[in-house]
Amino acid sequence: AYERKCRYFCRKTNSVVVSVGYRLAPEHPYPTQFEDCLTATIHFLRTAQDHGVDPSRVVICGDSSGGTLTAAVAQALVNRRDLPKLRAQILIYPFLQCVDLNLPSYQQNKGVPILLKERTLVLGLKYVNLDLGITEEIFKGCHVSEDRRLKYQKWVSPDYIPHEFKTRGYKPSPTYLPSKELCEMVKSMFDPVFSPLLAEDSVIPQLPETFILTCEFDVLRDDGLLYKKRLEDHGIKVTWCHLQEGFHGTV
Repeated sequence: AYERKCRYFCRKTNSVVVSVGYRLAPEHPYPTQFEDCLTATIHFLRTAQDHGVDPSRVVICGDSSGGTLTAAVAQALVNRRDLPKLRAQILIYPFLQCVDLNLPSYQQNKGVPILLKERTLVLGLKYVNLDLGITEEIFKGCHVSEDRRLKYQKWVSPDYIPHEFKTRGYKPSPTYLPSKELCEMVKSMFDPVFSPLLAEDSVIPQLPETFILTCEFDVLRDDGLLYKKRLEDHGIKVTWCHLQEGFHGTV
């Protein structure tokens, strides 16, 4: 599925392109995928010159869940003093958080193929090996404890989505009480490896220059917008491309 895209990027940018064949869930459970991508990135940073690459000019890139992995790998490398710094990260319509699945883009694009709102959560739950019977409760926000809600509201909130993205039929969601049992069950979904938007404030300012691509007709649009804001608030240079007619998978 990706060989032609990788060849295209290689040709158009005159770059060496390395595609990581990370092992897949469910045979290889989470976080194997992240660990494979991190291992490959570290190996390449150490051996870049063997491939004719300047180690100070390495960029990591991914789309959709690959965008999640890219963001998580970039975060994991910020404190590594034994490796060259990443030059940049490219996030193409990434999944970045599971705190609020009722952001404007989730409401507006819930039935837009290929990534329907329900499918997004089903894939996420399968990835971390959780029961699919909890989807309704998660859509209501019952999986977020009060202390988590307080912590994350400064990073994940419809208030931070620009007004022009709310004009297409967005309605603020009612608040439901958290379920203690559910909050405990889904703890892994708040790990920044799964939800990179939830990384601590000490990590974000150390991230490399970033390119973010969002699509108007994509449930994940607002994840990209929120991460863009967070990075910019910490002084990270962000190049943002928004495809007004775009949808998830458009690359």
